[in-house]
Amino acid sequence: MKDINQKMAKGVAWMLLFKLVGRGLGIVSTIILARLLMPADFGIVAMAMSIIAVLELMGYFSFDIMLIQKQDADRSHYDTAWTFNVLFGLAAALILFAIAGPAAVFYNEPRLVVIMYILAIGTFVRGFENIGVVDFRKDMQFNREFNFMFLKRFSGFVVTIPLALWLRNYWALIIGITVMKVFGVILSYWMHAYRPRFSLATSGELFRFSKWIFLLNVFEFMWLRSADFIIGRISGARTLGLFSLSYEISNLPTTELSMPINRAVFPGYAKMSSDQSLLQQGYLNVLAMITLFALPAGAGIAAIAALLVAVFLGEQWVDATPLIAVLALYGTTNAMLTNTGTVFLAMGKPHYLSIVAALRVAVLIPALITFTRSAGAIGAAWTYLAVALLFMPVIFGLLFRLLDLSVARFLREIWRPAVATIAMYAAVTTFTGWAGTAAGMPGQTGRLIGAMIVGALVYTAVLLFLWRLAGRPAGAERFVADKLRARLGNGALGRLLP
Repeated sequence: MKDINQKMAKGVAWMLLFKLVGRGLGIVSTIILARLLMPADFGIVAMAMSIIAVLELMGYFSFDIMLIQKQDADRSHYDTAWTFNVLFGLAAALILFAIAGPAAVFYNEPRLVVIMYILAIGTFVRGFENIGVVDFRKDMQFNREFNFMFLKRFSGFVVTIPLALWLRNYWALIIGITVMKVFGVILSYWMHAYRPRFSLATSGELFRFSKWIFLLNVFEFMWLRSADFIIGRISGARTLGLFSLSYEISNLPTTELSMPINRAVFPGYAKMSSDQSLLQQGYLNVLAMITLFALPAGAGIAAIAALLVAVFLGEQWVDATPLIAVLALYGTTNAMLTNTGTVFLAMGKPHYLSIVAALRVAVLIPALITFTRSAGAIGAAWTYLAVALLFMPVIFGLLFRLLDLSVARFLREIWRPAVATIAMYAAVTTFTGWAGTAAGMPGQTGRLIGAMIVGALVYTAVLLFLWRLAGRPAGAERFVADKLRARLGNGALGRLLP
């Protein structure tokens, strides 16, 4: 157990490092592209990617999850998974060529035809990615996983930005996406010695597990991408561009913290799945860490949305301000829920997730159509938040039953960060309101920096106060304090830590 926890902790560190570095590139890229391109450019790319994502669902059986969850998977399983990935990639590419024209008519956007032809090439090539790289996660070699994912991401960055400076249109995004997919395939064979062969030997076994993953991915796609179709159809490319970029920015600090953690701990959960008490404690440890960082990050983005738009995006994006604020709050709910899915998958119960995902989509889509028609993009944003909040008790209730976990035990892990986040949000909104009217205050950049400092100080102070008041229990706060003390040693800063 101790060895697994240590590997999980190292994996979390590597995956968080990847997200920090990758998102650093993403933030720089988004800021530059937002200055160089117009909302309509982002909108037309979102239209094309939404269609491609529909077709790629054919290959979303997530065989990698099955290979990790199945501890005794052999070569036949790996080769069969790779073969299906190739076949699905080929089928998706052919369909993309066939429907490019009808898609352009649906969106009333003739430029989509050539765009989809180019993106189809990347879809086909991506299917050949070396299945052996799954072992980076299965064997908990997260340093190699980091190198693979980072180099693939970096290839898109170094292509997209120069092209945007030169072309000043959506083609920079299209070419960058395609190059990243092609380079990822080349990189996978360079980094891992496994050489897959065509085989369908274990297709029945793979599909018995992965059919539920496929359904889950279908419903998750409908959950995430319904807005692309509905907003694009009802309100056009500009409004969809505003929503897409707002979603990207607002969810950066929440999903980008929780997703790498969940990616790193899944192999550990799979090894713990035979012992309910170990898995329960492992889940609570990870939940506490996600809550510690994701809650204040999401609420902080919501509180400073106007300043973020003014400083980083410019006047053409001012309509994104309320969208970022609402979607950031949605992101915090999403971050809290992601770790539950990892537990269900590790225990070999993906059908739980699939059923709940189907119910969520059944509620979301009619509500999304209704409120997008009446209120535009902001109506869509509020719909996502409301439906997410509606289903939180359902998902947690299933998890509590599965792990024999009490509500009181769950709340003990999250109440301190939750209270500290509320205090931080109140402090930041008060500061930004006062700074916007007080005489002699610095410009918007200075106000943004001031708001971030106020938020960090208030959150940390309230959190530490509540932790001391609770008797300094073991948990996320103790873990972070111990790690910082180990780094800082016995110096002045180290002695200040609790």
